[in-house]
Amino acid sequence: MLMGPFEESIVKQSRLQKRPVAIPADEAERNRLLAEMAEQSTDMISRHTPEEWRFIYVSPAVTHLLGYSVEEIIGMSAYELYHPDDVEDFKRRSPSVSYDQGLYTHTYRFRCKDGHYTWLESTSRSIRDPDTDELLEILVVSRDVSQRINAEQASRRLARVLEYSSDLVAFVTPDHRVTQLNEAARETLGLELSAHQPLSLARLFTPESYALLQQQALPVANEAGRWRGEAEMYSHGQQCTIPVMLEVLAHRSLDDRLEYFSTVARDMTVVKEAEAKKRQYQFEIDHAARLITMGEMATGLAHEINQPLTAVVNYVRGIQRRMEKDCNAPMVQIAEPLERIGSTALRAGEIVHRMMDFTRKTDPRWEMLELPPLVDELIRFCVSNANRHHVRLRNRLPADLPKVWGDRIQLEQILLNLILNGIEACDQKEDQGVPEVWLEASMKKPDQVIISVLDQGAGLPVEDPEQLFGAFFTTKADGLGMGLAISRTLIERHGGQLRAANRPEGGAVFSFNLSTR
Repeated sequence: MLMGPFEESIVKQSRLQKRPVAIPADEAERNRLLAEMAEQSTDMISRHTPEEWRFIYVSPAVTHLLGYSVEEIIGMSAYELYHPDDVEDFKRRSPSVSYDQGLYTHTYRFRCKDGHYTWLESTSRSIRDPDTDELLEILVVSRDVSQRINAEQASRRLARVLEYSSDLVAFVTPDHRVTQLNEAARETLGLELSAHQPLSLARLFTPESYALLQQQALPVANEAGRWRGEAEMYSHGQQCTIPVMLEVLAHRSLDDRLEYFSTVARDMTVVKEAEAKKRQYQFEIDHAARLITMGEMATGLAHEINQPLTAVVNYVRGIQRRMEKDCNAPMVQIAEPLERIGSTALRAGEIVHRMMDFTRKTDPRWEMLELPPLVDELIRFCVSNANRHHVRLRNRLPADLPKVWGDRIQLEQILLNLILNGIEACDQKEDQGVPEVWLEASMKKPDQVIISVLDQGAGLPVEDPEQLFGAFFTTKADGLGMGLAISRTLIERHGGQLRAANRPEGGAVFSFNLSTR
């Protein structure tokens, strides 16, 4: 009777063990069927000697898994192919080897014919002599688990990265139960997970931010895969809120079912504190710039206030002289001087009040503003300064100009700085005539107004207009070089941009845009 591979392996085993083996007739058919199943299997089925684990039979799947032919691997010891680190693990029955009802399951690295190692998972069983209980051979079924092992290793690496990340990471079920928190989240929020008491997502955030998650973040992430925005978490240990940049990711199964959300939060406390300090610093700089502007206008303002005060004194002296000549003079004769005294004093008071408003420290107050009357007030405020420089000021803004969105004090600071620069530029021009500084406005878009301050001066003192907006750049002998830099910053806060250019007719133009909504 011809022998198949299975029977041949038994004969080869008898040669290796130097003992005869008889194959009963009823066993031959069973062995033939087993051999046929082994040869068709995608798993590698092998039989080994007890001591050295030499191959005495292997199924054709060995070529696909390890690259060896059946003939090449028969007689080789499995220990020769184990990765060095895995041989001792197997011999010591380390945790990588499990035992259940007579079956050993072992995951290990095995060397392929080309020299690289692949991960195999093998289940082995001892075959013993029923009479003597002597160990005859080991039957092994092996399969390639490289993809699974690599995926598990990648998952463990990612888990370690998440665990040691400084970001606050949480895994959340669709019904808002927190199933995992990394170390940073546990320490920062002062929370621990318990198998006995589920942790709600609401405990991680302030009520306002949890409402944002419910109404926007989670639905958007579920629909689009991710959501990103700012939120506030709550530290139960420190009893304080924590501003965070939050990213919410939706994780789905192969059949596109939502399995869980992950939230990754970056603590923005330091960033927010730095931004607050920067705003406060800028606020102080703006205020200092207004004081400097008032200082530069001091001579003109003193003259502006001195005029009404002198007039008041003259009116009072006139009344005194009239009363000395005729103490019974009727009141009608002094009514007009008294009225002039009152109106003149109010005028001086308005000038002082305007100075106090402009130099006062105030937080920005955003509102819809009418520019034409605001510019009229500024021109009246600057007229004495313009007269001293022999410059004429004009307000050419259309009366029906739409209101703009902005802060009154900041816009006054911008316009005042540009008007004063225009006056000084005209004063530097040597030709005859009375130069002008005027303001114009046009609509760039339906929701944008362009404000321009034009002058008939000597033009820009530099080739590149951008130089003018650099901090501490100045062409004035006693200038600080902060006026235009601060003006550009203030315009940018209003969502606009400040530009400078020379006019073809001579002089310069400074323009910026403001929103009408």
